Amino acid sequence: MLGFLLRLLPFWVREPLAIAIGSVLGVRIMYLAVRDHDRVAAGLGVVFLVFTAIHVYVVVRALRARRNPSAVASADRPTVDEAAQFQAAAGPRPGPDTPEKEPNAWGQAFAAVAVIGALAAALWVAPHVLPSDDSAARPASCSGREHEELPKAYTKAPRAVTGDELCDALNRSDLARLLGTPGETATAASGTSNTAPLTDGKVAQPEAEVSFDTYTVDLSATYNELSIAQYVKLMRTGGERDVATRTVLGRPAVFSSDHTMKFKIDLGGGGSSGGPVEQGPLARTLSVALGTDDRGGYYEFTVWSRSGALPDDSALISIAEKVLPTIPERHS
Repeated sequence: MLGFLLRLLPFWVREPLAIAIGSVLGVRIMYLAVRDHDRVAAGLGVVFLVFTAIHVYVVVRALRARRNPSAVASADRPTVDEAAQFQAAAGPRPGPDTPEKEPNAWGQAFAAVAVIGALAAALWVAPHVLPSDDSAARPASCSGREHEELPKAYTKAPRAVTGDELCDALNRSDLARLLGTPGETATAASGTSNTAPLTDGKVAQPEAEVSFDTYTVDLSATYNELSIAQYVKLMRTGGERDVATRTVLGRPAVFSSDHTMKFKIDLGGGGSSGGPVEQGPLARTLSVALGTDDRGGYYEFTVWSRSGALPDDSALISIAEKVLPTIPERHS
């Protein structure tokens, strides 16, 4: 349909338009092919560039014919026999009284409008079809640490999950939506395979963190013998507020709140470094038992923001319900 409409356009409108379309598409497709190492796209780009080169050649010949019609006519004039055969096959030439068929002005106008509409539609659809070059919009991926040697606590049976495995489970495509900020993408994601403090490296405590513009979410696993029931007693004995017990996927769970710590480093004129530890913004934590039997150990989902704003507790529960089933099972 588009080719038929292009044929209705005048020569000096049709050919420059074809050259413009072919060159833009050819260069764009070749750029994407080189960037993505796509041979199919490279072949398609070559087709568009060859198409453009042919139309450029046609326009150049037409320009030469307009500037020097006698030379082109002499170069392209057929022999007498060929002319006679052509005349016999084509029939008598139209006489002076035979009117030549003029191009339909309304048809050309309609074709021009249709082609412009098709180009506008292509430009509107292209951003939704072609890949974006904006790398800043791509969500962060978990940094791989596969070749690092794990602490001995991770070799005990049943084996603890690693920080990379927690990061892969937490860094979901729908995490921003679960937090209530669906328009954001992850700016940083990482996982570490550490051990719990004051345990002499005997208790594995992997951790993962995913950051957004508004919130930061942290997921850790502690493989000790402390159950959620005992954890709740300790928090209430210590006078902690905002403690609320829940059940998540059949596992005992508890909400708690605490302030983060802010380390301030002051590099003054004397060259000394260091400074006080200040109280940071409030963080909300959901601790969930490793299993339904609550025999010890727990996961902790913690969320905070620089502004101090926090999502509803239901957001943390939704995140836990989505993430926990994707964490690899402990095995011997």
